[in-house]
Amino acid sequence: MNITQDTAVTLNYKIHELLQGGIAGAVLDKGDVAYLHGGYDNLFAKVEAALDGKAVGESLTVDLSVDEAFGPHDPSLQRTIPKGEFPAGVKVGGQLRGTNDQGLPQIYNVVKIKGPVVQLDGNHPLAGKALRFSCKITEVRAASEEEVAHRHVHGGHGHHH
Repeated sequence: MNITQDTAVTLNYKIHELLQGGIAGAVLDKGDVAYLHGGYDNLFAKVEAALDGKAVGESLTVDLSVDEAFGPHDPSLQRTIPKGEFPAGVKVGGQLRGTNDQGLPQIYNVVKIKGPVVQLDGNHPLAGKALRFSCKITEVRAASEEEVAHRHVHGGHGHHH
């Protein structure tokens, strides 16, 4: 079966930082992921377009600019809060839910705890980086009606309700 609209696709992937001159840097992330193919925003658009029509066993590598990946680093998503307002038990590398400047929900990563303050960053950890996405297709199947209605793959390496 080839990857087409409304297929559930499982990939084994690696993401490298893309350095000057098109050289792949260190591996930033790797693993398995399942996504619903067909413009559901479950995968980078450029990668999804490159996967269209491919089959199990095929591999591909796609270079993503900053804008095609997680976007530029947005300084307005950085916060410093008094340590006294910081929830107990959360450490550097942890996450907190908060709101951004527009009052919308935002996930913040705990970047640093220094003296009386905690530094938070609402940017994706890979924001501001050009990336190289490499993958091998390990499974392709027709998505269920429920998966299409929910706009994501269930079970396996997909979403669990």
